[in-house]
Amino acid sequence: MVISVLPALAAQTETSGPIRLTILGSTGSVGCNTIDLVERNRSAFEIEALTAFCNVDLLAAQARRLRPNLVVVGDAGRYGDLKAALGGDGIELAAGPEALVDAASRPADRVMAAIVGAAGLEPTLAAVRHGRIVAFANKECLVCAGDLMMRDVKTHGATLIPVDSEHNAIFQVFDFDRPESVERVILTASGGPFRDRTLAEMATATPEEAVAHPNWDMGAKISVDSATMMNKGLELIEAYHLFPVAADAIEILVHPQSVVHSLVGYVDGSLLAQLGSPDMRTPIAYALQWPRRMTAPAERLDLAELGKLTFYAPDIQRFPALGLAREALQMGGVAPTILNAANEVAVHGFLRRQIGFLDIARIVESTLEKMTNRDLERIEDVLETDRAARRVAQELLQ
Repeated sequence: MVISVLPALAAQTETSGPIRLTILGSTGSVGCNTIDLVERNRSAFEIEALTAFCNVDLLAAQARRLRPNLVVVGDAGRYGDLKAALGGDGIELAAGPEALVDAASRPADRVMAAIVGAAGLEPTLAAVRHGRIVAFANKECLVCAGDLMMRDVKTHGATLIPVDSEHNAIFQVFDFDRPESVERVILTASGGPFRDRTLAEMATATPEEAVAHPNWDMGAKISVDSATMMNKGLELIEAYHLFPVAADAIEILVHPQSVVHSLVGYVDGSLLAQLGSPDMRTPIAYALQWPRRMTAPAERLDLAELGKLTFYAPDIQRFPALGLAREALQMGGVAPTILNAANEVAVHGFLRRQIGFLDIARIVESTLEKMTNRDLERIEDVLETDRAARRVAQELLQ
């Protein structure tokens, strides 16, 4: 749990001079927002490594501006392009999955873990096992391997600072010194672009409609997860591992304005909330400089202009992904790994117009039914289950 590793941070945060930072997944939405903040506070950071999966052009442009010691492209087939773009610039270059793990293992004060999906698991674990402060933007890692990852966090004295706006909000208002005083945590959800759609309307929804999030600017995969509300199901599992509360003490509440990012309820009836405009640079800035705060350019809230905040319970019938995620959490073992892998395959199929929007949850449910749950004891269990679940989901996709 986060509480068990917070004391380990004291010595790491009092270092003088700029923070040495590695950004895993620098060309994605979180990575680009991280770089925006770094460039606005250039003297506060030195860049150890930048990585991306295949976007060599953007990766090279970032590297020219930030001058990291190492640049890695995860797709080994793009190494020639990377070398053509940056060769001769005095920057160390590498490619392939093993190189991503090596980048995560490099000496750094903090690692921004922003590789999307299960592909980020091994690099993130590598950073944890080197005792880093890990700004954690990949919820799938805790979904797939939560028990293993939190065990390694404790064993290696690492620190996880959640970057998801909801978990970052909880982190800011959770009393880690007195966790017994916490009664519940409440994850807020925008409800996505289909929060007011009927099932019949969602059945004909297009990928373009699904990625058009009303509040947040995010990548395609997470935008679709928001539309199905699977993202909130994954965040439920993530919150269970991050914070010392029982699964049934984690609630979900739809909040269309996306201003109250999450709340913590205490035994005296108090509710503490963190508020802010829907801009990922706010939680990223908090994670980059915690326990201090840094200046960020997010629009400042004007509550008088906003006028009102609304909340209501999610509709499980229209958004069955929420129920599937809670069921997978209750099952334990590798069930959450199966859930995540099947969802990634199904979302990819939807974005490629192979299936309809409502088929995403159906494929996830069928994959969970077809596969046998088992205990999660080692990282190989996660990787084997992930591969098997993807095969089953792909067969269902066909």
